[in-house]
Amino acid sequence: MLQSAGVLSLAAALPSIGNAQSNLRGVTLRAATYKGGHKTLLEAAGLAQTPYQIDWKEFNSGVQHIESINADALDFGSGSEIPAVFAAKAKASVKVVAVYHEDLNNQATLAQKDSAIYKVADLRGKRVGYVRGTTSHLYLYQQLKEAGLSFDDIKPVNLSPADGLSAFARGDIDAWAIYGYNGQLARTRHGARILKTAVGYLSGNFLIYANPKAVQDVQRQAALADLLQRLQKAYVWSNANFLDYAKAQSAQTRVPVGDLVEIYNNRSQNSSVQAVSDKAVLSHQRVAEAFQSMGVLEGSADVRPLWDKTFNRYLGGAA
Repeated sequence: MLQSAGVLSLAAALPSIGNAQSNLRGVTLRAATYKGGHKTLLEAAGLAQTPYQIDWKEFNSGVQHIESINADALDFGSGSEIPAVFAAKAKASVKVVAVYHEDLNNQATLAQKDSAIYKVADLRGKRVGYVRGTTSHLYLYQQLKEAGLSFDDIKPVNLSPADGLSAFARGDIDAWAIYGYNGQLARTRHGARILKTAVGYLSGNFLIYANPKAVQDVQRQAALADLLQRLQKAYVWSNANFLDYAKAQSAQTRVPVGDLVEIYNNRSQNSSVQAVSDKAVLSHQRVAEAFQSMGVLEGSADVRPLWDKTFNRYLGGAA
């Protein structure tokens, strides 16, 4: 598959891993992916052939990525800012080595199509589904607070994304704070209306986690640097070739291509991979403080020790 001009120009602007690649034949990176995620992206972009081996493992939550890294069962993972807050609190053995930006319009608080709920303030006394300890928990809390409400003013129902979709379809919940494919299915199949998206409530930062042992090991560090550059180029490619990426995602997730394209067409921002920045660290600390205020995190958590700028020079510096 041909790479776009944008990918080629990006590659020319960044330092190469260079001769280190020739010594990576015996290296195996243990990497986590989500269904239709980074592994699929690299394959669709034609960037999956690496000078080292990648042992991909599929997990469905950032918590699992971090737990496996902490147990020294993974070298590379990803997820939202939130699992890393609890990792910081627990002083887990994990590093945050890069940031990737994805769509926030696909994270939203939804209402049933025929309900009398038209704004967040109308959620008072209503059954509202959400996923505890995730981005949906955070932006729902912030949206309620902005409307002069709290979780005590609604009937919160903690549900997994799949269970939430079923409950929404049956009418067991009046509204639903959700992210990803399930929210899209609620809109396209069940006529859900968007009350508010997560834009303005979440940073849009998603984190790339790494095993500190891999970061410190010369060969695995070189492999991680190469993988991060490949992902950075692949995201540039996906922005210009989203139909091809949607087809590849659909084959893995069974979400219709049309639904994926609609998500892309309504996106809040282009996808990208960027270096660690002080701004990203500050955003992460604010998330930790929010979860402490919500009573979910017991005591404070300093996220700064998690962040590592080892790979910044390979990603174009801090944004």
